[in-house]
Amino acid sequence: MADFDVVVIGAGPAGAAAARVAAAAGARVCLLERAVLPRYKTCGGGLVGMSRDQIAAAGLDWAGLARAQVDALTMTLDGRLKVTRRRRDGQPILAMVMRPEFDAALVDAAKAAGAEVRTATTVTEVRDAGADGVAVAVRGGPDLVASVVVGADGTSSRAASYVGVRCDQVDVGLEGEFRVPSYLAARWERRMLLDWGPVPGSYGWVFPKFRRTGAAGGAKEEHFRTSFGPEGDVLTVGVIGSRDEGPALRAYYEKFVASLGIADLPRQHDSGHLTRVRAGDSPVRRGRVLVAGDAAGLLDPWTREGISFALRSGRLAGAAAAAAAGGDPAALGTYPERVEAVFGSELAAGRVLLGLYSRRPDLMHTMMSAGPGAFGLFTRIIDGRSTIARQLRRPGVTATVAALSR
Repeated sequence: MADFDVVVIGAGPAGAAAARVAAAAGARVCLLERAVLPRYKTCGGGLVGMSRDQIAAAGLDWAGLARAQVDALTMTLDGRLKVTRRRRDGQPILAMVMRPEFDAALVDAAKAAGAEVRTATTVTEVRDAGADGVAVAVRGGPDLVASVVVGADGTSSRAASYVGVRCDQVDVGLEGEFRVPSYLAARWERRMLLDWGPVPGSYGWVFPKFRRTGAAGGAKEEHFRTSFGPEGDVLTVGVIGSRDEGPALRAYYEKFVASLGIADLPRQHDSGHLTRVRAGDSPVRRGRVLVAGDAAGLLDPWTREGISFALRSGRLAGAAAAAAAGGDPAALGTYPERVEAVFGSELAAGRVLLGLYSRRPDLMHTMMSAGPGAFGLFTRIIDGRSTIARQLRRPGVTATVAALSR
């Protein structure tokens, strides 16, 4: 008899979602995490509409988890031509979370559903165990055997290596979390920034992560010039682009930070991370092993947004794993089809948009700056009320894309 019905490797959003869904379906679930929670994770931490929907469906209060909500977007083109647009419907463009807090809440939800959680557990190998299921080797301890394994262990996934996941886009993100004085907190309250970067396909961001009120200016600003808020009040600042452009991205990041006037502020973290996008024909299953989230290369090719992909694919993997462990092996066979149905068009559309954006970042800035129409479309896509794939199917958009691609 297997030790568990389902073993999930990795306690990020994909793994926690898979563990919660599988446990809620009645499976005996063990969730493995190599770090001790809560742990830092390099990530912009912006929740789009689909992420907020998934969190609410899990019974969690996304607004309570958010460090900030933003309803204004400032856009620049390599630091120039600044334009700001603001939502007027009372809804956020993004909700901002700190990943240690966010991931811990998702893991707590998996625990509440009945999953056993083991931290400080490093997986060294995933292998077929024949009729017994799948063996998961862990450092310093006995193997675990499961009927089904869900790999959600990130871009360097052991499970992805076993499955044979292939990625055809690899990007590097450089990010710092800067403690900010109160006058800067006031300037960034409810506002984010996107910079269309000078490196092809790159962009930069500024995300506020603090709950603060007040206004900047005059004597009040002078009074706050050296006053810092709580330890957790930070601006998350980063850039992302192709790994092949590493030195240029580093130069862009340093220039971007300097342009914001924050280079000398204390940094809670300053790190880099890789993101990988799966090739179109890459597998997401091998036998009784499924992969989800970053381990499957599931994220948007243009924005590199991955939390909504992780939450949704983790939910699909958890449901398929629980069904298979419960006596429906066909559920494993349909998992790749479900992944393609949910994410295939999004990935394809993201690749198209990344290609156009890499060639013409100025066009992106012009369109987004032109007026409320383009900004309204942007917010509908961020909310999940529309998609890039749906917009690319419109005849006028199709013709424009074809012309720009020539």
